[in-house]
Amino acid sequence: MKLDSKYFDSIRVKPSEDRILRGRVPECDWPGCDGLGRHPAPKGRDREGEYYHFCMEHVRQYNKSYNYFDGMADEDMREWLERNITGHRPTWRVGANAWAFRPSGKTPRSGGYRHGRPWKDHFDLFGGGDDKSAAPRRRLLGAHVRALEALGLDESADKATIKAQYKMLVKRFHPDINGGSRDNEEKLRQIIDAYHMLRKAGLC
Repeated sequence: MKLDSKYFDSIRVKPSEDRILRGRVPECDWPGCDGLGRHPAPKGRDREGEYYHFCMEHVRQYNKSYNYFDGMADEDMREWLERNITGHRPTWRVGANAWAFRPSGKTPRSGGYRHGRPWKDHFDLFGGGDDKSAAPRRRLLGAHVRALEALGLDESADKATIKAQYKMLVKRFHPDINGGSRDNEEKLRQIIDAYHMLRKAGLC
């Protein structure tokens, strides 16, 4: 019986894991390596969904040198990062594109009718400001107003707006997004401190 026979392995010793997986797992894509490519690694920009398969040693080497933005101009990279905040989906202000969802394609008149009844903006969501039942504007401490200003907001910002603004600013000024640069570290610290103050006060 040959020593490398599959029957010999099954009778005398437990087959090695690599030998069991050989044929089921692709070989390592690293040139000259005959190991098993158990670890997928992205092929890069404009090839989303495509992967190399490397062994542990070579996937570590690949990850150290991998740069998604390699070859992209600075202006294009900034535009990509800004669009990434919204998942590269189009955005617009509330009501700015409402006509697109109406069969007539016409912008509705303010204070129109809905199901035959006059429509009222009871909470002043759309800036009408003529409803007496609208909730009164809250009073904030000076420290809270300054915290909102640090986030680029005013006293009218609600919880959802504060949280969304905070996430957007952290992504914009984080060193990982800016190639490891710490030029905005002080600005980022002010944003984080302001958010924690607002959250402690129950404003977000």
